[in-house]
Amino acid sequence: MADGTSTTYLLVDGENIDWALSKLLSHKPEPGDRPRWAELVGFAADLWQNPVRSLFFINTGSGVTPQPLDQPLQGFVQALGKMEFQPILLHGPPNVKIVDVAIERTLQAIRRRGGDVLLASHDGDFAGEMKGLASLGRRVGILGFQELVSTKLREATDNTVFDLEDDIDAFEIVLPRTRPVHIDSFDPEPYL
Repeated sequence: MADGTSTTYLLVDGENIDWALSKLLSHKPEPGDRPRWAELVGFAADLWQNPVRSLFFINTGSGVTPQPLDQPLQGFVQALGKMEFQPILLHGPPNVKIVDVAIERTLQAIRRRGGDVLLASHDGDFAGEMKGLASLGRRVGILGFQELVSTKLREATDNTVFDLEDDIDAFEIVLPRTRPVHIDSFDPEPYL
């Protein structure tokens, strides 16, 4: 139980979540295929009973100057604001993983200022920063799809992984996933 003085930072790697959904669905996700983002904010608030600061990182394209947002992205950004997310719109050179760089810098800043972290990503590139936070006694966890979370990220967070579909119930659809089920959780009904 939290002492009420900490903040839970919910960081969403928008590119990585879209990658994972594309892998599961075998096509680029449509708006109805994506998580109900407000569910993640509610989960984060309930988990450690802290105030939540939610940041959603979006790559808006490569280039030195920002491009105007297309209509769907502009609508999505506005919707995120209504769901208690701060959209972080990024652009930069095509050879730089700009979302990863921004998230790594954010994790470093959280390390200096304090707080717990829930990271919605599957990317092992964040393992070092997450492990560093955990070594300071910060609570850290991953929101994603159990079968796609990198081993390095699992180890860095002591296997604190919350499944977007199973643990958070963030989807209005049932995703076509094939994964091992622990025998204690096995229900034959969906298969019949």
